[in-house]
Amino acid sequence: MATVALSSPAGKWIMVSSIMASAMAFIDATALNVVLPSLQQSLNATGTDLFWILNAYLLMLAALIMIGGSLGDKLGRKKIFITGIFIFILGSATCGFAASVQLLILCRMLQGVGGALMIPGSLSLISSSIHEKERGKAIGTWSAFTTVVTLGGPILGGAFGDAGLWRYIFFINIPIGLAALLILWQKVQESRDADSDHNIDFPGAIAVALGLACLTFGFLRVPAVGLHNWQVYTTLGGGVVLLTAFIVIENKSKHPMMPLTLFTNLTFTGVNLLTFFLYAGLSAGMLFLSLNMVQIQGYSQLQSGLTFLPFTILMISMARFAGGLADKYGPRFLLIGGPAVAGVGLLTLSFVKQTNGPADYWASFFPGILIFGSGMSFTVAPLTAAVMGSVSDHFSGTASGVNNALTRIANVFANAVLGALAVLFFTGALQQQIQHTALNTKQKQLIMAQAPNLGDAKAPATFHTPDQVMVKKIYHSAFITVYSRVMQISAALAFLGALMSFLFIRNNVIQKGNKS
Repeated sequence: MATVALSSPAGKWIMVSSIMASAMAFIDATALNVVLPSLQQSLNATGTDLFWILNAYLLMLAALIMIGGSLGDKLGRKKIFITGIFIFILGSATCGFAASVQLLILCRMLQGVGGALMIPGSLSLISSSIHEKERGKAIGTWSAFTTVVTLGGPILGGAFGDAGLWRYIFFINIPIGLAALLILWQKVQESRDADSDHNIDFPGAIAVALGLACLTFGFLRVPAVGLHNWQVYTTLGGGVVLLTAFIVIENKSKHPMMPLTLFTNLTFTGVNLLTFFLYAGLSAGMLFLSLNMVQIQGYSQLQSGLTFLPFTILMISMARFAGGLADKYGPRFLLIGGPAVAGVGLLTLSFVKQTNGPADYWASFFPGILIFGSGMSFTVAPLTAAVMGSVSDHFSGTASGVNNALTRIANVFANAVLGALAVLFFTGALQQQIQHTALNTKQKQLIMAQAPNLGDAKAPATFHTPDQVMVKKIYHSAFITVYSRVMQISAALAFLGALMSFLFIRNNVIQKGNKS
């Protein structure tokens, strides 16, 4: 289809449908973290169960999202986008009605399949349909709205969680998704690569899907079984072998799903490295910040969600402006400065110790959140625009799929690897603190047995009240130590992302050779 102006009716319908569909995925990504206490109580879920409920979705999304982007380019972006939305709605509905942990995990996997077709479709449709001169502004608008939803998700989740209505986190996707389907069906034209021969790279698809699934599963098993375990060795090793095979297949294939020539563009390589490091830091930072507030600092689930409101306001006000700056001056300096400022914000947050709860928010967490939000506000839209602008239009779905896959893999890295490190940090801090107490060996063993629960660790019921109070303080102190270290690692990842931008990203992002 011919490109259209952003302000035209066709352009507006493309934007509305893309934002609505993306909103469903991003609500799930953030709101579910907040309702976990309610969900755990309702389904009698263990800590391990909760971990898999969060990551079953990421497992399928990381494994299949590149395939979703490639299918859209070849078979029609609107067609694949609609298919993904329908599967996601179906998965959401079954998640809402799931009566057991096991069924919920399976339904979350179904959501992941839908998300893999849906998420790259939204950006691909915008990039291939909106006029080139307005593309950065369009992506900035998409980034602003989807980021608001992402960061507004905890507020919504907190309200539902406090009211015991955690299932509505899934049910809310149904009307949003149906409205997006109706708009796409009636108002949006099909878009596909006219030069495509419609051949699907099945060997490459199988290799990358299995490779990413193995890597994801291996990382997710580390907190449960430890790094030195045959399950981890075999799955991570198998993942590396399969992804190496994928690169060989793509190099030799006549119809590759991920043309390796894309990576001859240093900007495309740089923005993907930036994405991996920055979003790993973002994911870990937001997760442990939320856990700290609710489990240690005494915030309610809703209050915890509301603390991100300054972040949301900054994204609303700055993302479109940042997209316009990227259009006018290029993304390079924004993608160096933005992640660096975000890293400073995460580092500032790492210095917050025990507070008196929400009453101390403005003097404790607010400054770091403000700095962090400012950095991300000037990063998200230029980063997305740089990804989509670094390749020609007929590779837009593939580029979006690669970038989104790296985002999900970064989330898995943060949840699994930093989660395992957090348990090690917590165990070490506990051992150091209890060795100077008068507790006997058995009592110390009972305290240490709670280490995998981190901030949710509870003093044994057999302890006398004074000892329970003391143990609670030890748990809180140890978790704050963990929180501080994880936030510092997250800041380092953001700084590393800024370094990738400095080394690789240039403002002349379009690589004409990719049009072949």
